[in-house]
Amino acid sequence: MGTGTTYDVRPLTVDTWPAFDALVQRHNGIFGGCWCIWFHPDGPERGQGAEANRALKRSYVERGEAHAALVLDGDEAVAWAQYGTPVELPTIHHRKQYDAEKVRDPDWRITCVFVDRRHRRRGLTEVAIRGALELIAQAGGGVVEAYPHDLTHQTKKMSSSFLYNGTRQLYERLGFTYDRPKGLKNCVMVTEVPAAG
Repeated sequence: MGTGTTYDVRPLTVDTWPAFDALVQRHNGIFGGCWCIWFHPDGPERGQGAEANRALKRSYVERGEAHAALVLDGDEAVAWAQYGTPVELPTIHHRKQYDAEKVRDPDWRITCVFVDRRHRRRGLTEVAIRGALELIAQAGGGVVEAYPHDLTHQTKKMSSSFLYNGTRQLYERLGFTYDRPKGLKNCVMVTEVPAAG
């Protein structure tokens, strides 16, 4: 990364919630107050504004139903990669197409990656995804899907703020294989993570 900074990756839990909370608050709730709950199950509580989304996310964390690899610089969270089972994260873009073309559900999904604007262009998206894969290995491993942007045939440059799950090329570097397109600009990438020994 070239910055000389050593980052620590820890799971999102009640103990690390304050660091996650501070990161999201520094960025106005992320994507208009989403609090990274869009991928969680739909229900009347979801989408009722930033504070309601924050409370809902906290309740998922308290119940152990929200997972993320938090990248910490000291005590400050500077990035995260959200992951979970299809039951925990059932809401994905282009769901109708995805369901029509899938062979089976994965064991895990990586649905969202975010990097603090002050720490971008330092490779933290990759650090966060690697952290998620390590935490998945510790939880027993399995088949992992991600749904990054596929910029293979894109001629116009895309703002990194819209790359909510990284790029196909990044996941290929991390050992994922391309499975199929999903929508116009995204794709399904797959890898199998062995259980941690």
